[in-house]
Amino acid sequence: MNPYRRSLFIRLTSVLVYAFLYAPILVLIVFAFNSSRTNVNFGGFITHFGPLTMEGSTVIQSPCGPFHWFCELGKNREVMGATKNTLTVAFISTITSTIIGTLAAMALQRYNFKLKSFTQVSLYIPIVIPEIVMGIGILVLFSQLFTFLNGLFGITGDARLAMGLPTVIFSHIAFSIPFVTLVVQARLQGFDKSIEEAAMDLGANELTTFWRVTFPTILPGILSGGLLAFTLSLDDFVITFFTTGPGGTTLPIYVYGLLRRIITPQVNALSTVWVLIVFSIMLLLQRVQNRNT
Repeated sequence: MNPYRRSLFIRLTSVLVYAFLYAPILVLIVFAFNSSRTNVNFGGFITHFGPLTMEGSTVIQSPCGPFHWFCELGKNREVMGATKNTLTVAFISTITSTIIGTLAAMALQRYNFKLKSFTQVSLYIPIVIPEIVMGIGILVLFSQLFTFLNGLFGITGDARLAMGLPTVIFSHIAFSIPFVTLVVQARLQGFDKSIEEAAMDLGANELTTFWRVTFPTILPGILSGGLLAFTLSLDDFVITFFTTGPGGTTLPIYVYGLLRRIITPQVNALSTVWVLIVFSIMLLLQRVQNRNT
């Protein structure tokens, strides 16, 4: 059999699979340049530069030309605030969960203790259970905790503990840790402990052995776990919806608010920018990971 020969069925199946995966994204990008103010019908591309004039529901001209809806994003303070909150939550939760998850993976891989089996199984619970169940659980936890602390210390008024950006960050750290731990633990499965022993035989202490030998070896797994945690945090809606509060609106929550009103091509422009940002970050991290493998 010729390994370079592909049947027509396989080619057709591949085309259909890629179309199923990426056609919605392509349609979304096309509608980001829609000349109609409503996102239901495609009124053509915005092609003219000039003062903004309207004819019914159609944009005839715009100072930004085809990028009219992208320019509207830059003028929207709510979008900028939601973007800042999303990136803040993603970066803080990714860094924290990656550190904790890496340490947990090393402990589970190298040490035996009484609750090891229970700990290993409990890592799958946040992954398996529906997000809405975890979101409600975290909401109840924070609500009861804040009520207890406010009553215990007599905190009143604006100083009362309430839902906000910090609770979103803590909740994202909570559901990201199991993903990082399992990915790093899988990387540690094939780790050769003899190279650590060789480093110690040559005079290196435990800390030096970790930074010079262990860490570079498992770095691809750490980057993979961190990338997974970062992407999960960026697009999370359900848990964020239950744990957010004043000042804690993220982009998924903001887009959901827009969809409850009139749907304009601005939503598509925002989604297009977000897809490009996430794709660029993933491509960069992938290149970094390939250099370390």
